[in-house]
Amino acid sequence: MLSYFATYFTLLALSQTPDQHKPNVLFISIDDQNDWIACMKGHPDVKTPNIDRLAKKGTLFANAHCQSPLCNPSRSSLLFGKRPTSTGVYGLMPGPRSSPTLQNATSLTQAFMNSGYDTNICGKIYHDGSIPQKNRLTECTTWGPAPGMPKPPKPFVQTPGKHPAMDWGIFPNEDSDQPDWKTTDWAINKLQEKQTQPQFLGIGYRLPHVPCFASQKWFDLYPKEVTLPPVKDDDRSDTPEFSWYLHWKLPEPRLSWLKKANQWQPLVKSYLASISFMDSQVGRLLDALEASGKAENTLVVLWSDHGWHLGEKGITGKNSLWERSTRVPLIFAGKGITPDAICARPVELLDIYPTLLELCSLQKVAGLEGHSLLPLLQNFSAPRTWPAITSHNQGNHSIRSERYRYIRYADGTEELYDHVEDPNEWRNLAQASGVEKILQEHRAWIPKVDLPPIPNSAHRILIWDAKTKTASWEGNPILASEKED
Repeated sequence: MLSYFATYFTLLALSQTPDQHKPNVLFISIDDQNDWIACMKGHPDVKTPNIDRLAKKGTLFANAHCQSPLCNPSRSSLLFGKRPTSTGVYGLMPGPRSSPTLQNATSLTQAFMNSGYDTNICGKIYHDGSIPQKNRLTECTTWGPAPGMPKPPKPFVQTPGKHPAMDWGIFPNEDSDQPDWKTTDWAINKLQEKQTQPQFLGIGYRLPHVPCFASQKWFDLYPKEVTLPPVKDDDRSDTPEFSWYLHWKLPEPRLSWLKKANQWQPLVKSYLASISFMDSQVGRLLDALEASGKAENTLVVLWSDHGWHLGEKGITGKNSLWERSTRVPLIFAGKGITPDAICARPVELLDIYPTLLELCSLQKVAGLEGHSLLPLLQNFSAPRTWPAITSHNQGNHSIRSERYRYIRYADGTEELYDHVEDPNEWRNLAQASGVEKILQEHRAWIPKVDLPPIPNSAHRILIWDAKTKTASWEGNPILASEKED
């Protein structure tokens, strides 16, 4: 009889506070972080000991890719579980709620809030300004500050585009002046708070996004001459002219200018130093999680919104459908996840939403277009049917399978790369003999729904007119004669 009552009261207590037994989630976002992470082997010099130790504790997806090589559409896709082609969100503006398909959709943060989670955001999780200030607390319980980047007295570098963000160098003197440091401080305070309900803590780091600023000690980690990324002088000779349109007259400098201005080494070193500083903040966050006593019941997810070129294909920045722009770090760690595992299957940021719903036993959300990664988190070599699909403006898509990358542009031109034989994507095989079957297999994954940009779309918007066979960028016609090298 005593045993019966003990069991009864235990079950009663559990039924009255069910949410307290759900796992916490530490959701770490990094801005403009490509595969230059030591455990991803993207750059031989990079030092990221804290992200590496997180990967040791969980599963690293070494073939993970974004849905769009641009902040707002990538983050909107991840947080709402739909492809840019299904929402029409392609530019830096407007935000996801401006899309008719997302006005009443349940965001990832709302799904946690609706399930009884104390849902907190600080730093850059949603794209800056994509959720108006007055609406932010409909997306989460608490929206922390988003500290601005301090500015030096004058720019270190004057690039041709004269964009204020296109700068890099040793600044500021103190790490504590960096916005990422302040974001970590806020997160540590949240981790130290006593919980009465499960916690979702979204922390968004801004580096290594330009301006690439870091204090002297992070530059001192690297040799005087860092390893430059491998490039091929005539790399674009076998790519369609349309590939240029995706980054026509962007503020990010071309490789040709970096070489001429002797800024290639400084930019690469600044990017590496920024990565290492950002990694130190991940370390502070993980240390605070351990000290809080919550680590055993916390799932940690680390991701970046897209990659970044540093001279490959003759460009810097994102806005391309090549590997450097789409490949991102993605790590899951926590109870029930295989530790020290590296998964080579192609996966998408779109898969994070359904995966977290399953891991945290939350109610399913209808209409999500990703697929749960739980089978791969339990067995990194489990079979997977789907490739990773990246789109940049209507009609431009990349299909990344385990071995190949296929690209089709809005004008119908194509690229195909074999990553076993050509990991740098230097040889476009689309016109080679014997590849028609491979092309057909990848063409089959082109999104069937491919919406035009939503009204008032701006910043990085490319429109292709199939009738006149002309392209326009931000409303301006693109002339081949104006193509920048």
